[in-house]
Amino acid sequence: MSVLTITQDNFDEEVLNSSKPVLLDFWAEWCGPCRMLSPIVDQVAEELTDIKVGKINVDQEPKLASRFQVMSIPTLVLMKAGKEVERSLGAIPKNKIIELCNK
Repeated sequence: MSVLTITQDNFDEEVLNSSKPVLLDFWAEWCGPCRMLSPIVDQVAEELTDIKVGKINVDQEPKLASRFQVMSIPTLVLMKAGKEVERSLGAIPKNKIIELCNK
């Protein structure tokens, strides 16, 4: 499945009301570790068909970043049934992202 761009406008529909778990990638254009992590998150989105993957640009969506109390990026948040169940800070390898998604 392709990666979704999550915004304030589609957050409820794509994340809170999702029947699948959702992996959120909080990132910014200027963030080096975010740019390193981005293609890995894209690969995970293609490989794991039982989850949704969405990216939230913290510069464009500061209210969502604040809502999740994202203080550093990249931050990955796994949501299930509209609730946060796991979180990871910083760039992590693909196998760790897959482990996070399988929790």
